[in-house]
Amino acid sequence: MTWLILILAGLLEVAWAVGLKYTAGFTRPVPSVLTLLAMAGSVGLLGLALRNLPLGTAYAIWTGIGTVGTVIFGIIVLGEPASVARLVCIAMIVAGILGLKLATA
Repeated sequence: MTWLILILAGLLEVAWAVGLKYTAGFTRPVPSVLTLLAMAGSVGLLGLALRNLPLGTAYAIWTGIGTVGTVIFGIIVLGEPASVARLVCIAMIVAGILGLKLATA
């Protein structure tokens, strides 16, 4: 259950990172409120996951999910470049996330 909570925290990190793009500097009320809720939920769930996971592992996986998810969103939705170098770097982040998961049974 702890890993599921951490994954949800990471997905909410993607949501708030993407949400920042749509808040227009927190001048648009609905995107701003949704972004702030996603931020609070993400950090709150990370805090719950830290009850049972090592800090370094949980934080690295949380930020890794956020990074990978945000880049993928940018590529698919915003038309950002999907160069070989970017994709290789994303693959290395995913490999690191999986490695940390396997090392923390």
